[in-house]
Amino acid sequence: MIISGKNSVFEALNSGTTINKVLIDNLQKGEFVSKVLDICQKRKIRYDFVDKKRLDKLSMHNQGIVADIIDYKYCDVDEILNNKTDKGNFIVILDKIQDPHNFGSIIRVCECAGVDGIIIEDRRSCVVNETAYKTSAGAINHVKIAMVKNINSIIKELKDKNIWIYAAEGSGKRIYDCDLTGNIAIVMGSEGEGVSRLTKSLCDEVISLPMFGKVNSLNVSTATSAIIYEALRQREGY
Repeated sequence: MIISGKNSVFEALNSGTTINKVLIDNLQKGEFVSKVLDICQKRKIRYDFVDKKRLDKLSMHNQGIVADIIDYKYCDVDEILNNKTDKGNFIVILDKIQDPHNFGSIIRVCECAGVDGIIIEDRRSCVVNETAYKTSAGAINHVKIAMVKNINSIIKELKDKNIWIYAAEGSGKRIYDCDLTGNIAIVMGSEGEGVSRLTKSLCDEVISLPMFGKVNSLNVSTATSAIIYEALRQREGY
């Protein structure tokens, strides 16, 4: 997989991601390039200085650096469950999120908030690709993501493990009136349809962000950020 941009490549270098090769604009100089070369040499990663046109053919908006890495390795759900802290499981489930920019933004906020991991379905969902990788600004290297056949089956399994499942929708209980501590998983729905009917029926509770403006919905990545940080506030006792 090709990734590009300074943040994405630098985080991949620092995280131990297997990198086949790094390509750098031959006009690039300075501290950033020195750091990249230092890591490449220490990790014995091949690097080449090339013409900017070659980089542009691989990826537009590359900021003068591109890396060829192995395809993203998804984890098992059990790895996410075992990643919990002493405050309990804190999981995000994505129900057919298809926009890679939204996916990448959600990955980034999950990493910043210390979410245990993200669960996605293997159909009608965005997978980890270059756009999601870049939008996450390197956070994807530090977040566990599990791809499953059916999220409804996983929700049932999580409930059997005493994890409370919340569906985020526009007609639920105000998030500020909900207890988001302990073992929880939050289901975020697709950009156009929200959480699917069957999935929502399996959840323990539906939660909502209050809306006071004339526009009655938020971008899914923005809504995810608001919900996750309210959960974090409660879990940290702020």
